[in-house]
Amino acid sequence: MSHSSQFGLLAQRRFAPFFWTQFCGAANDNLFKFSFTVMATWQLGAAWLPPDMAGLVIGAVFILPFLLLSATSGQLADKFDKRALIVWIKRLEVAVMLLAAVGFWRHDAALLLGCVFLMGVHSTLFGPVKYAYLPCHLNESELTGGNGMVEMGTFVAILLGSVAGGLLVALPDHGPQYAALACLALALLGLAASHGVPPTPAAAPQLRICWNPVAETWRNLALARQQWPVFMALIGISWMWFFGAVFLANFPAFAKESLHGSEQVAALLLTVFSVGIGAGSLWCEKLSQGHVEPGLAPLGAIGMSVFSIDLYAAVQALPAVADGTALSVAEFVARPGHWRVMADLALLSFSAGIYSVPLYALIQAQAAPERRARVIAANNILNALFMIAASVLAALLLRAGFSTQALFAAVGLVNVLAALYAVRTAPGLLLRLAAKLIARLTYRFQVRGMEHVPATGPALLVANHVSFIDPVLIMAACPRDVRFIMDSRIFRAPGLGLVFRMARAIPIAPHHEEPLVYHAAFEQAVRALQAGEVVCIFPEGGITRDGQLQPFKGGIMKILARAREQGLADVPVAPLGLSNLWGSFFSRIEKAGAMTRPFRRGVFNRVALRAGPPVSGDATSPRELQARVQALID
Repeated sequence: MSHSSQFGLLAQRRFAPFFWTQFCGAANDNLFKFSFTVMATWQLGAAWLPPDMAGLVIGAVFILPFLLLSATSGQLADKFDKRALIVWIKRLEVAVMLLAAVGFWRHDAALLLGCVFLMGVHSTLFGPVKYAYLPCHLNESELTGGNGMVEMGTFVAILLGSVAGGLLVALPDHGPQYAALACLALALLGLAASHGVPPTPAAAPQLRICWNPVAETWRNLALARQQWPVFMALIGISWMWFFGAVFLANFPAFAKESLHGSEQVAALLLTVFSVGIGAGSLWCEKLSQGHVEPGLAPLGAIGMSVFSIDLYAAVQALPAVADGTALSVAEFVARPGHWRVMADLALLSFSAGIYSVPLYALIQAQAAPERRARVIAANNILNALFMIAASVLAALLLRAGFSTQALFAAVGLVNVLAALYAVRTAPGLLLRLAAKLIARLTYRFQVRGMEHVPATGPALLVANHVSFIDPVLIMAACPRDVRFIMDSRIFRAPGLGLVFRMARAIPIAPHHEEPLVYHAAFEQAVRALQAGEVVCIFPEGGITRDGQLQPFKGGIMKILARAREQGLADVPVAPLGLSNLWGSFFSRIEKAGAMTRPFRRGVFNRVALRAGPPVSGDATSPRELQARVQALID
């Protein structure tokens, strides 16, 4: 489970030029948009762009190209070399920023709004290239860390770009002109960095471009739906952008109307929000131990709800401020109640970082390489739909009299439903995360050889059975969801039955006691293998009572035989060996039974799980598998 630090990628050509290219692009997007938003909120006074709606209008115009052009951009990213596309897109950015400079100089709101649309086109074209590039140059163990770095870089860029935009445009006399020069400088830096990106050959060079955006959009969504876990990850990411769009578009109004702050206070809030997302994105790599771990998403969703709702309570508890007051940053941070506001923003954005990174990594790891960019384009389409819906809903609620903090709380409450749905539809994700936490908090857990577990398709795991916590340790170590065959009496245990059903465990009983349960267990195991799932069986038939490996029974061969009868031949069988668990709290070393002396071996004992190379299910036997497991625990 060891892996190099994600920060080491910044020293490698396969990652660093790409990272700085996307960093400059994200910084420029947000410097430009936030400068324009601040101008529209505090300076322009355009009748057709009221200050309280400026952020929503600008946000909606920016994401409109994602809806119109994502299907085409996904095809381009699959058909052409990604480096060539990146360079071309950066040249487009420079041209748009030259046009935007004219708008800043003339204080032309209509021209600047047109440039917002063009920058949306730029980002629409870059999006599929951005996320399809990473799995071409990073392996599976680097994907979460690489995505964490990109997400961290993106939100640090959002932070720096937005703060710089807010500060520059607020300068007296020539603020918009300084903002224009900064935007052009960032575009040129991004173009220079793009020339260092290594060539990345096309994934589908023979692809014929369909220029009909409606037909291609529908085709991309259909492609995404072919892999249900990938499609659910797309929905999850799109919801995160719905949630984030409400916050990011309304920070200026929130700072001005709810907190009575100045432009600099709006920049401070965005700083806190961006640092939180960056920290959460980086922390994902540590929590996932270098694997793609979608189980972090429900945990992040819970945090997003808790802290957005508390944000509403924090604002409601603030003392009244006289109308017309515009607090400076120093005055804002001097008031104790505002620290709770900033803490809530930091923690909800930290949770959003934990939520989003594993979902991006899952899409990149599981989407077929030859259509990965088009699946990511489908993600952008869904993101656009969700963000437009967020803008429309937010506008309606604000017009109906909602304050910005009430709007944030409403989104947090809806997010509770989204979190519950995620846990209900994919409970194994959260259970696997819980298993990782239990394993790390209970033992010094060493894992070796899990790369031998097939990454896709059906697989049967066979392991020795030393303690009641064995399934938890296997679940924590395996990069895929595992369905365990377990004693029906434990499966029905009061209170634990719900957890076992969430884990989709397969109950089994002795044939002479419950023949129906016995036969149903083998049928369920075969159906799981037919569905491409991983099934784990403990062939000893029970937990060892002397610490020694017991003879393997014939249940393994029955599963394999029935699988062959159903047309599923040559199922790989991977042996697992658990070591140093005998004598622990969860083993049966005590005559009185298991779990009688909590600290019999102290705390944080070393335990190990080792996996061996898989063998063909058609060419093995219980005796051979027992010997392989014995070799792993010796």
